[in-house]
Order: sequence, then C-alpha cells, then structure tokens
Amino acid sequence: MDEFIVSARKYRPVTFDSVIGQRALTTTLKNSIKNGKLAHAYLFCGPRGVGKTTCARIFAKAINCLNPQADGEACGECESCQAFNEQRSMNIHELDAASNNSVDDIRELCKQVMIPPQIGRYKVFIIDEVHMLSASAFNAFLKTLEEPPSYVVFILATTEKHKILPTILSRCQVYDFARMTIQNTVDHLAYVAQKEGYTAEPEALNLIAQKADGGMRDALSIFDQMVSFSGNTLTYDSVCQNLNVLSSDYYFRLTDLFLENKVEDCLLLFNEVLQKGFDGGNFIDGLASHLRDLLVSRDAQTLPLLEVSEQTRARYQEQAKRCQPKFLFRAIKLCNDCNQAYRTSRNKRLQVEICLIQAAQLTEDEAPGAGLGPAKTLKPIFQQLNTQSETTPQSVQTSPVPQQQPPKAPASKAPTSNDTPVSLTASRSSSKNAPLPTIKLSNLGPRIHTAKPESKSKETPEQVAEKTVKETLPLNEDELIEEWHRFANQLPHEQNAIVQRMREMQPHKTGDSTFYVEVNNQQVASMFREIQPEIENFFRQRLHNDETTMEIRVATIEKVQALSKPELYKRYIKEFPQMKKLVTAFDLEFD
Repeated sequence: MDEFIVSARKYRPVTFDSVIGQRALTTTLKNSIKNGKLAHAYLFCGPRGVGKTTCARIFAKAINCLNPQADGEACGECESCQAFNEQRSMNIHELDAASNNSVDDIRELCKQVMIPPQIGRYKVFIIDEVHMLSASAFNAFLKTLEEPPSYVVFILATTEKHKILPTILSRCQVYDFARMTIQNTVDHLAYVAQKEGYTAEPEALNLIAQKADGGMRDALSIFDQMVSFSGNTLTYDSVCQNLNVLSSDYYFRLTDLFLENKVEDCLLLFNEVLQKGFDGGNFIDGLASHLRDLLVSRDAQTLPLLEVSEQTRARYQEQAKRCQPKFLFRAIKLCNDCNQAYRTSRNKRLQVEICLIQAAQLTEDEAPGAGLGPAKTLKPIFQQLNTQSETTPQSVQTSPVPQQQPPKAPASKAPTSNDTPVSLTASRSSSKNAPLPTIKLSNLGPRIHTAKPESKSKETPEQVAEKTVKETLPLNEDELIEEWHRFANQLPHEQNAIVQRMREMQPHKTGDSTFYVEVNNQQVASMFREIQPEIENFFRQRLHNDETTMEIRVATIEKVQALSKPELYKRYIKEFPQMKKLVTAFDLEFD
C-alpha cells in the first residue's frame, strides 16, 4: 500500500507561477529577484491557508538558485535546488515561533546568523507565526533584524499583523496576502480531482469552497474528507450530508411557497428542517443569504456578486424573475429582524415561525401596510357609498332613475305620483340659500327603495347601529398579541430599544375594548406613554374597535426586610412555641 499524502501537501506549489490567487504579489517577488533588489527582511501576512509559508520557501529557493531563469524562477536542477527539494539544504532554516518564542530561542537564532552559507548566496531564516514571540524576544531580535549580515534574509509570516510591534513592521517589507476567491478555489479543486481521477459535481466543489472561507488548505482538507466519505464520486447531496449543511433546495422551495402564500406548507417545511437537526438561527441566516442572492440576480450588473456554479446561477435567475424587489426587500428585513430577536427570544421556534408566516403573506395585498400580517376584510359598507356621493356632484346622474327624460313640471304644480323623484342634491346646487321643499313620502311611491343614501344623515337607525357594531368589535386575545408584534416590527430602526422590549412582553385583555401591558420600572413606562396614542390608533384601525384603550402598569417588587438574629429568634418562638422548650432543654444560645 502506497503512503498517502494529503492533498494540501501533495499539491503544494513549488514555483511562483503555480501559486494561486496571489498574482500581483508573486510578480513583485520575481521582479525583485530578477533585478537583484532584495531586502534583508520581509513580512508575509494574511489569512490562514493562502500561501504565506509556501511563497517564503519558493522565494528562499529562488534567491539561492545557482542558475536562475530569466523570469526570476529557480531552475530546479542545480545543487542548491536539489538540496532544497530533498529537504537537506543548510542555507534555509525554518523556526516555529509558536513553540520557540522565548528570549533564549532568539539568542540561538542570532548565533546561527553569524555563520555564512556553504552553498548559495544567502542564508534564509523563515519564522512562522512570528506574532507569538514574547515582548522580550521581539526586543532581543530588533538589532539583528535591523542590521543583519549581507548574506542573511529574514522572512516573517503571521496571520495576525496587528500583534506585531511597530518597530518590527518598520524594519520589513510588508506583503499582504489576499483571501482565496470562490472561483479560484473551485478551479484548483477541479484540477486536483482530475489529477486523482475523481468525479466531482461543480455544485459540490462550490460548497466546499464556501465552507473553506477563503483558505486553500482548508478547502483541500475538506476535499480529502469528502473523498473518504463518498468515494471517487463527489455529489452535492453527499457533501451537504457530510458537512451538515442545509441544501439550497430548501430555500428555493420555501421562496416558491412565499410567492404562493402557502403559510401551512412553510411551517411544515421548517419543521422538516428542524427534524434534520438544523438550528433555527442558522436556517434564518441561510434564508436571508438566499434572498440576497435572488436580489443580486435580478440585475446583470450585480450578477457577478453571486458566487455559485453556472447551474445554480441559472436557477437563481429563473426564480428571481418571479420575485419583485419590494417583496425581496421586505422579506430580507423580516429575516434580519428575526435574527436579531432570535438570540434573546425564549421561544426561538415561534420567533422563526412568525417570520415565515409574515413572509408568506407579503404578496397577498399590495395596499399600504401590506405584508405585515393578514389583512382585515371587515369594513363598513356605507363608507364606500358616502365616498361615491361626495365625489359625484349631482345625484341625478348616479341614482337609478328611468332612462327616458321626463317633461319638466311647472314650478307652481305640486308633485304627483307620476312625476320624476325630486333630487335634494340637485336643488342644493341650483339654489344654495333657498329653503328645501317639503316632500311627502307617500307621493314618492316605491321608488324610495331604489335611491342610494346621499349622506350619513340619511342613514336609517338600523344602518347606523349596524355600522357601529362593525366598528366596535370586541378584542380578541390572540389578535391582540399578533397586532402587538406587528406594531413592533413596523417601528423605525431608531426605536430599536423599545422594539426589543415589546417583543419580550405581551398585552393582556381586560375588557372588550381595554388591555394592559406590564413594565419593569417607571423609565420604561414613560417610554411607552410617549407612543401610547400611536399604539391605540393602530389597534383601533387594525381591530376595528374605536374604543380601544391601553393601560400601562408598573410591576411591584416586594421589599424583604432583613431581620437581625434576635428578631429572627423571637419570630421563630412566636411561630413555633416548642422551639423555646428545645433551647431551654439543651441550654442553647441563639447568637
């Protein structure tokens, strides 16, 4: 059985051209070698697994090459290059500062600096994780780092540049390594899979690249792990299963349910996600990212921000065509608010479910205020009639009268049963100050039943009573709580403090038109009193109860008075008389 070598070591770059994602940096290093302008100290800093130590070794090999190429690369065939490849070079020394961070270790390094190289031109010291050196070790290293012998080159590498002393930074040429992009990582993983004879789906490699978070070494380590799990074929489902990542198919399905306003199916899908062992907070984070990707997929200018495979990109574009920007903006805000409240919520599952319920109703109604919850369809029927009568200047044109035009009656002739019904609105428009004529209902005949009411004063008592009943519906406890959270969600970002308090408390019904909320102290009570009229108006409109009133109560805290030991003893004797006999019998002292 051949010895297995992990991909991160087996496919480590050996030349500047094979380094991935650091083109500008490697070009600078090659030009400095080609032009013979070498500094005595370099600092390579950047995230983990982006090639800092690898570039340091390639650089050390190139400056010691006996037959360097015209572009600054090492030849790989001379004695110095062969010694480096076989790991027996005496000119290149690597020091792990994480385990050798004391003053004595630096002093030993300074002694080795005085020994000139045997083969090659330079003696290179690579100090990895240099930020782990102690303050005393840094101070002991300063003089040697500033004025080393002409044949010595220091290459320092670190992932935490901010921990390096300014006196060290000023003595080095600093090179900042960039984080690996998703596309660079996917291309390299595809190259490794081809070399090893593996079959990998682009979506699977893309998921591995996203999980690696910009580190090539992490990506290759995850790649080896996935190969061990699924064999020579890497599929998207197997990678999701092994990495415990929720498949993006759930988010596509959930978005379709949002657009179809299927609240029940959304809750069932979320329950399926929970049964698979995923956390609700991570689910909301993934949903927000999915909605963001849909938003950037709508425009060709922002499409490059979508770092996914071509097949997944096409799927995003197809679904984005069916999503309006207004829906995406509101849904993303709902997810963001839910994410903020999730950490402090006691019922975390309910917090996510409320977010899904609201998101599934965003496209039901495009009226102002839509998307904050189910719309109330119970409206006074006379409101529309009054609006029509106010917008129509003459009721003669809108009232249901016969089609033919009747002849005009003489002014002195009294109205009969055969005359056209008199319009009070028309008479007002013709003579503003003239007295209204007296009309007997008996003369109007059955046509009184076909005329529409022209104003609120013409409504019958039964109609007024019906309207009053519709606008004073008794409060419902469940609707009260639902509207309470809906009001909190629509408050501006500047009132985030009171929004968080509203999400942690619930209103309690005390009557058909009254409810109360309980706060901890007077300061919070004053905050709620400032917005109390706004809350009451919101509830009156949403719950169709014009008498809705909110009461603010401050919770009372019982004061516990500390008793001294003699007082405590007297209290015990009073409550338990037998205790006095016990103290007397055993001659006890109650200090």
